[in-house]
Amino acid sequence: MGPPDIPCEAQRVENKLVNEQLERLIRLQQIDSKILAINRIVEEFPSKIEEAESPLKEVQKGLNNLKQKLDALEKKKRDRERALDDMDDKIKKFKTRVSEIKTNKEYQAHLKEIESFDKERSSIEDEILIIMEEMDFVNKQVKSEEKKLSLDNEKVAALKKKIGDEKSTVDKELLAAKNERAEIAGTVDKEVYDQYIELIEICSGSAVVEVKDEICQGCNMNIPPQLFVELKKNDEIVHCPQCRRILYYKNST
Repeated sequence: MGPPDIPCEAQRVENKLVNEQLERLIRLQQIDSKILAINRIVEEFPSKIEEAESPLKEVQKGLNNLKQKLDALEKKKRDRERALDDMDDKIKKFKTRVSEIKTNKEYQAHLKEIESFDKERSSIEDEILIIMEEMDFVNKQVKSEEKKLSLDNEKVAALKKKIGDEKSTVDKELLAAKNERAEIAGTVDKEVYDQYIELIEICSGSAVVEVKDEICQGCNMNIPPQLFVELKKNDEIVHCPQCRRILYYKNST
């Protein structure tokens, strides 16, 4: 009886090369998954800032409306004050005409006219007081909203700084990951790498997946028993029959 068959050196070298390619693909997938996750985080930064700034726009809009209302009240107050000045001039001029009165009847009519002017003047003064009270109320609202806006702006500024710091950190992580990726990608056979890139695009960034309990972790479909046996040898690049992803089996030993 002859000696047992021993794999030739060429076969061992080929298996080793396949194993190395698979290991590089696995690592490449890990890096690409990390890059994808980082990019998603970075993409969320603008929406987080926009979400934080959105309430500020409403507060600013409300504040602008209050200021416009305050300006309108100020204008109305100036108008009534001019009307009051005009009324004072009218009363003053009317009173100077008393020397022109000849009869008691004319004098009584003159007094009634003055009384009418006084009532109108008093009415204008009441209007001015009401306007001033409303202005005081609106002015307090303006100050309250300005304070709220200031505090909210501080919060947004703090958030922007935090996001800026986070972005600086993830940018460094992203650069390191891209550099490592470039090194590993350069060691993968072109044909295998092209397959990997195609699968990355087709399978939403997941080209290399583990097989657990004879199930592809990419599509959750069972791997045929014979293919699973071949997969466990790790001596060739194996694709999932259903989703075409590159498969690997992690030995527990």
